[in-house]
Amino acid sequence: MPYGDDATIRRILSHRTWAVVGLSTNSHRAAFGVAAHLQQLGKRIVPVHPRAETVHGETGYLTLADIPFPVDVVQVFVNSAKAGAIADQAVQIGAKAVWCQLDVIDLDAYERTTAAGLDMVMDRCAAVTMQRMSLTSA
Repeated sequence: MPYGDDATIRRILSHRTWAVVGLSTNSHRAAFGVAAHLQQLGKRIVPVHPRAETVHGETGYLTLADIPFPVDVVQVFVNSAKAGAIADQAVQIGAKAVWCQLDVIDLDAYERTTAAGLDMVMDRCAAVTMQRMSLTSA
């Protein structure tokens, strides 16, 4: 089942500030490369990780609630068991959308998050989707 139609995806991709939950300085993790790609496309990334590391020149934070400015999209690079709590936090901080990366699926969180008025996509790579969308819209 697709978790986010093209219109929803395009809306999410139009947002500028992306909190990337699970982003650390580990260059071997998918979050590291996807965040770099987002930056190259003009997005502001905000690392959120228990070590609160600076990544790609951006200050890291322990939690979403610690970010002192508005966040448009919360991108989830944690396992599915933790995704629901992150989605709930996205609602609490007033984010506009939640993007769960490949293999991150929580149907209950999807229902709660969309019912709260946020856009949500699950089980998709943002970098690949951005490339595909830009190719089809050219």
